[in-house]
Amino acid sequence: MMKVFPLEPVSFEEAKQFQFKLVDAISNEFRGTEMFQLGDVGVTRQGMPATTRKVERVLASFFGCEDCALVRGAGTGAIRNALAAYLEPGDAMAVHHAPIYTTTKETLRMMGIDCVSVDLHDDEAVKDAVQRVKLLYVQHTRQQPSDRYSLEHVIQTAKSARPDIPVIIDENYAVFKTQRIGVQMGADVSTFSAFKLLGPEGIGVVLGPQSCVATIHQRNYSGGGQVQGHEAMELLRALTMAPVLIAVQIEQVQALSDVLNDGAVPAILQAYIANAQSRTVIAQLNEPIAADVVAAVNEFGGASYPVGAESKYEVLPMIYRVSGSFCESDPDLKPYLLRINPMRASARLVVDILNKAISKVMSDHA
Repeated sequence: MMKVFPLEPVSFEEAKQFQFKLVDAISNEFRGTEMFQLGDVGVTRQGMPATTRKVERVLASFFGCEDCALVRGAGTGAIRNALAAYLEPGDAMAVHHAPIYTTTKETLRMMGIDCVSVDLHDDEAVKDAVQRVKLLYVQHTRQQPSDRYSLEHVIQTAKSARPDIPVIIDENYAVFKTQRIGVQMGADVSTFSAFKLLGPEGIGVVLGPQSCVATIHQRNYSGGGQVQGHEAMELLRALTMAPVLIAVQIEQVQALSDVLNDGAVPAILQAYIANAQSRTVIAQLNEPIAADVVAAVNEFGGASYPVGAESKYEVLPMIYRVSGSFCESDPDLKPYLLRINPMRASARLVVDILNKAISKVMSDHA
């Protein structure tokens, strides 16, 4: 079994405090009855729906940064807009020496960015790299099982070597799951998908300095490209519910790992927690039947593929394949591994679905 280094999760109490802090920020920006309204649409004198701008101010206040931009394109759109605010075609950008997420890789290709690979575990390599590039880009969650770097340490190392280096963080699967995100640790910009936090489809969030946000707003003047007021309000309401729901999910991830290691599913040899994108349980089967098990779970009330990986549509537990990048160091393990996210379910239900699906697969193979 490979060794992994999951991020430190938030506690249930911390999740409640996130919720309370967000509602505090909403109360400072909105009158009480405004929260019952859908929100406006159109390009106003300020270049966007007034409600959208109010929601952006709430999020900037909550995360303790200068400003915020809501954009289309979910997490990919947020990353793309943030990078474009700092980089020109042909500029060099430092990235971790690891597989880059597929849509991010396509963004870098489209922009013609020269990627300089650096091992973020090596302080001296980071200090050297930031002298030779225009920007440092870091993914908060793990890109590969061996990743163990502290995000805050990487940011501090880069800034100590070159204080003016812009640092942009991909926060997908980290918001409300970790105590702090990049902009709260000294990074310039944090980006994430609101869809992964129960929000509406296709909305991304960019948090950062006013200069970055102003550039994004200026370039996105077209009315058709705006996040409309009713979408921003839907996002805001969803975010108030996300922290505690995520904390329950984190609790059940731990419970599931524990019961699997206690033998609740005899066909599973070992289980462990990993940030394989989201915080999940990786379970190793005794036999190389992972693909068949994934195909069988649908019959018993489990989901075998994501919609938005923790979107508002994901209620049933998700039992699906591990990514190719996750198994890159040991590809022979892939047929033995399951990636499991309880979503809104209990560990008990996940165990029941696993036992039924595995029993069916073993029966079919007999």
